[in-house]
Amino acid sequence: MGHVEIPESDISGPVGLAGAPRPRTAGSRNRTVAPERVWRAPKTVERDHTERPRARKKPDPRVPFLVLTDLLGLGVPAWLVLRAGGQPGPWAAAAAAALVWAGVRAARGRYARPLPGEATGAAHASCGDWLVLVGLLAVLLAVTGGGIDPATAVAALVPGLALAVLAGAACRLLRTAGRRGARRVLVVGEAAGLDRAVKLLNSRKDHPYSAVAVVPVGPVVPDCGTPVPGRLAPEPADDDVTTVLGSAFAHDADLVLVAPGPQLGQDRLRRLAWGLHDGGLALCVLSDLSGVAAPRVRPVSAAGLTLLHVAPPLRRGPQAVLKTVVDRACAALGLLALAPLLFGVALAVRLSSPGPVFHRQTRHGLHNRPFVMWKFRTMVADAESRKEQLSAANESEGPLFKMRRDPRVTRVGHALRRTSVDELPQLLNVLRGDMSLVGPRPPLPEEVSRYDERELRRLAVRPGLTGLWQVSGRSDLSWQETVSLDLWYVDNWSVTGDMGLLARTVRAVTDGRGAY
Repeated sequence: MGHVEIPESDISGPVGLAGAPRPRTAGSRNRTVAPERVWRAPKTVERDHTERPRARKKPDPRVPFLVLTDLLGLGVPAWLVLRAGGQPGPWAAAAAAALVWAGVRAARGRYARPLPGEATGAAHASCGDWLVLVGLLAVLLAVTGGGIDPATAVAALVPGLALAVLAGAACRLLRTAGRRGARRVLVVGEAAGLDRAVKLLNSRKDHPYSAVAVVPVGPVVPDCGTPVPGRLAPEPADDDVTTVLGSAFAHDADLVLVAPGPQLGQDRLRRLAWGLHDGGLALCVLSDLSGVAAPRVRPVSAAGLTLLHVAPPLRRGPQAVLKTVVDRACAALGLLALAPLLFGVALAVRLSSPGPVFHRQTRHGLHNRPFVMWKFRTMVADAESRKEQLSAANESEGPLFKMRRDPRVTRVGHALRRTSVDELPQLLNVLRGDMSLVGPRPPLPEEVSRYDERELRRLAVRPGLTGLWQVSGRSDLSWQETVSLDLWYVDNWSVTGDMGLLARTVRAVTDGRGAY
């Protein structure tokens, strides 16, 4: 077993695993031979095939379903529409369109198995595929000289797009519901980056990764509380790969996450990648780039370098215009549809306690501009004057004031807060353009006065009636967790993401957690 003596430290322990050769540092390695020729795949550590046989790659059950849905979902409706429109050769035209549609989808990777946690963006991707299909069929129609009416042809293709979006959404839901547990991850790296990665992975449940063990690099002991089956020397050694492979096999990990650092540089990481891939394990490299959604990152290669292009956040353009249109249209429809409920709640508030029906409060919105926000009153009329007396009971560590059992809240107010019905008058603010349906929480002026530069970035978009903070725990979240969620939304929002958050809001409101 390799061993490293650690100077000026009370830690001296084994490096590597039993059976691994004694490590040789970079200084003792033969530098006259090319690294590619010196390196050999390790054979000292192997998975015990009698206990844990290597899993075979099972075919993705989604593929036949998606292919059949695309072929029939576009071909059958297209045949019906073309036949009803009296177009020539409806069978042949529909069959050709269905085959081209399946070919486009296959060529663009829609039938490939997605990585765990990868955002598939089914609606956006299907729309792009559909536009490619329309272009290809237009060229095919022009070349063959077919007599099909273009407007009828486009109408015949629309059902296929709708069914593809629905099929993709169904597969995504089934994959989420049927996931038998997170991917078991072995984290390799220096103590600081290793601790951060493990704590973040194991503290949140909105991803499919679970850190089951760690292999630290160097003498520092990690404090993440995860098993440490092996350790890498500070310098590159011959048993690096065997140590990592053995640790992964010992804890049945199927993914190795590497946090690069000064002691885990380019050449050492490349050799580790060779050994892991030859050993049948997947490798993932942790990036220092945080707070950026995957769709905004595009990897490219240049001069032998791997570059990550990061798209800027959406501030203008078609999606911003669409967001504004959807906000105001939905707010108007919501006010009309909910008018009876709003009237009933207003009557209940007025009769339950003396004071106005609505609570109007100055909040700060887009670019730090103040506006008046409307809510149903849930507290006694003199709640603001009592706030100073309750400051010692504040349960929030940030500029927010939160109490789980606030004595100023009325009996009706408790019910309204738990169901979030008190927020519905903010549809007026959305209709006026002060707020959006989805966005960061609108802050009070005294809160904004205590913001630092990082927190002020929350005001780069309109505040929302709901948001990531609403669907992630609301008042149960710490101040820093709230800020992190809001900043994530500010930089990574999209119209499709907003639709998902609105759907998740219904579940959060029904659950009632964190609402007080």
